[in-house]
Amino acid sequence: MPAAQPKQPIRLYTTTLSGHGHRVKQFLTMLDLPFEVIEIDMKSRANRKPEFLAISPFGQVPAIKDGDVVLFDSNAILVYLAKRYGDESWLPEDPLGAAAVQRWFSLAAGQIAFGPCRARLVTVFGAPFDHETAKRTAVALFDVIEAEFAHNQFAAGDHPTVADLAAHAYIAHAPEGGVSLEPYPNLRAWIKRVEALPRFVAMPQSKAGLLAE
Repeated sequence: MPAAQPKQPIRLYTTTLSGHGHRVKQFLTMLDLPFEVIEIDMKSRANRKPEFLAISPFGQVPAIKDGDVVLFDSNAILVYLAKRYGDESWLPEDPLGAAAVQRWFSLAAGQIAFGPCRARLVTVFGAPFDHETAKRTAVALFDVIEAEFAHNQFAAGDHPTVADLAAHAYIAHAPEGGVSLEPYPNLRAWIKRVEALPRFVAMPQSKAGLLAE
């Protein structure tokens, strides 16, 4: 149960198919917090309008408003929500647990962002990135973390943390970017464990990449 409740619903600024935004939506749902989604139309460049830039200066989603608190960057928001409304299990205080979560945050902003996330940006949104490089980055990442999940139930150890939420969406949706998960049984088992957590909400699937009809 959350340690506290917001005085009013948290406003989440995002787009439906954003994995970064889904991390935050997922955690808000798992913490059973009241929130409302403000859909930002990226195609019409609503993210570049002054009123949104006042909330998210880089014009990126997600961002949140929780009373007087305004935050952007999905991983920063996960930390804030865990500290304010969650319990220690979501963001461990012990040195090894905290380090494990931070390592996955770095992966989320690094190899995950430049691998499965970027490959999906190409196939789903037509982003002008090198698709083959993104797919190779994803495969190199999966080759490493597949071995880790032979021993770990979750990203940072034996119980779920915000590390799992930071990593899950883009890895689970890697086939949309043309990257197969079939060679990675441990990784697929981890995905299923995350998806079996209470109040899990799946990100909408796109018919792209390996899932294209």
